[in-house]
Amino acid sequence: MTTVAMGEQTASETPDAEPAAAKPKRAARLLPVASVAGGTALIGAHASLYGNWIIDDAAITFAYARSFAEGLGPVVQPGAEPVEGYSNPTWTALLVLGRLVGLFDRGTIFGIPDYVLFPKALSLLLVAGILWACHLAAARVTKRPWLATLAVGVLLAVTPSFVIWTFSGLENPLYALIITWMAVLSFRAVLDDRLLRVKLAVGMGLLAAAAALTRPEGLIYAGVYPLVVLGTLRKPRIAASVRHVLLSVAAFAVPVGAYFVWRHATFGLWLSSPSIAKRQDLPTLQELTRPGELVGYAGAPAVLVAVLFVGMVLARPAWWRRGLLALLVPLGLAVVAFSVLEPDWMSQLRFATPVWVLGSLVATLAAADVLRHAKLRGRVWIVVGLVAVLLPTGAAFGAVAKDFRTEPDISACYVADRFGRIFNGYADVMGVQNASLLIPDLGGSALTSRLHLVDMAGLTNHRFAELVRDHDLRGQQDYVYDEVKPTFIHTREPWSTGNGLGYDPRLARDYYPIHYDIYQGAPHGDWVRKDAVRDERMLENLRAYARVHTVQVERDIPNWPRRHCGDTLRAGQTETGEA
Repeated sequence: MTTVAMGEQTASETPDAEPAAAKPKRAARLLPVASVAGGTALIGAHASLYGNWIIDDAAITFAYARSFAEGLGPVVQPGAEPVEGYSNPTWTALLVLGRLVGLFDRGTIFGIPDYVLFPKALSLLLVAGILWACHLAAARVTKRPWLATLAVGVLLAVTPSFVIWTFSGLENPLYALIITWMAVLSFRAVLDDRLLRVKLAVGMGLLAAAAALTRPEGLIYAGVYPLVVLGTLRKPRIAASVRHVLLSVAAFAVPVGAYFVWRHATFGLWLSSPSIAKRQDLPTLQELTRPGELVGYAGAPAVLVAVLFVGMVLARPAWWRRGLLALLVPLGLAVVAFSVLEPDWMSQLRFATPVWVLGSLVATLAAADVLRHAKLRGRVWIVVGLVAVLLPTGAAFGAVAKDFRTEPDISACYVADRFGRIFNGYADVMGVQNASLLIPDLGGSALTSRLHLVDMAGLTNHRFAELVRDHDLRGQQDYVYDEVKPTFIHTREPWSTGNGLGYDPRLARDYYPIHYDIYQGAPHGDWVRKDAVRDERMLENLRAYARVHTVQVERDIPNWPRRHCGDTLRAGQTETGEA
């Protein structure tokens, strides 16, 4: 008896001893975290293939974040006129906050430039938030939500379009997070029959407003809550449904309306300069066929199988069918938004990020349901079929990732060097303090140039934006050569052909060539205004500088496309060192 008593006391007092049920409970708590962390790690591992690469358009937002943080207001560089050259206010605000707390645009963190580390680390955190939302959706309809969450993470991790643009420095991860949470909240609310709740209606309206202030086409997501309510409408609830929809619309309209009023009061425009320059028009029938690009990218067999799974769930009286329909609403709106947007020059379907997230979530939940209701032999065939259709997609994605890693879209660092530091060097050679520069790429250069930048793309220049919108080539040429008369001009394709500036006879009449691009040749390259050059010796000094430094930067393009560009990006830097 004494021995038994002592044994019981030892077992109860030993810290390592737990009730048998405690371990499964602890595992159940850890599995969701592990699945989110695992999926995030896989996505981050893919992102690491692209190194320090940041797309140059993201650096435009970086420049505005710097100006806001320094109290200069909405200007792309000190002394510039106020122009809304960014189209992602919420993302800009996060970067401003990062700079104010010393995590962004200050120096290095763990030896990594913070203009690389901060946006990429923030993106990784937002990816974790996306997967957590997916877990909440899966937990409502599957027995093993951790497995479904991990499956979504794997699908996103192997999709180059998602990973590339999520870690590009642009607003894509924040945008995808907002839309995913809208989808999941409406999904769970429908299943729990609590769609008509004030808190949900207001929350969905505010999330839609956040989407609209993260990307211009985000306005479309104001329709998520009204459409989901419409899809579940029943006669006894008509009045309540109308009240809650109006409440949601009001929650959306107040912040969005306030921002539009501020925009008009500040800039005299209802649209941002990038929206004007990109000439967004009403969609044509041809543009409505663009979902085919998504199918072609993901692979027709894989998309067909996903649609088949969704159809099987909808065809039978699955208890969660109404929830699936609610998920399809934001997915459908994401496809519509992708279709109607004017395509831009960037590769890898930049505007499709929400489609990949919602599509992966819907496909995973539908596949899990089909597998759950299939017999053993049917499950085997389904798994074999999934492997058969996903292998070609995986092979194609691998080739795409390899190609993009070798030759990514134009980086902020290349622009910072080529059009910021190089032209600073030209100005130093000439000994001029108040020079101007006309260029088509403004991100990295806005962070490093001490020259007054004139943006021929129109993103940060109202006048150019309007001329581009109106397809007024002659107006663009006259504006440059007769009004602006910049000290320096850089011309290259496709801009030279697109606006004719490189082939206007006034270029050779008013400017000396400093350097012709080593890949494109004359007339593409760097030019200096003749009346700014004092003598032949100054011109030769400029050309000598270009032969050493400009040529080296251009030759580095294919050799080091994923590099960073120094510990800091500061106005006045040159290729030979700090200002």
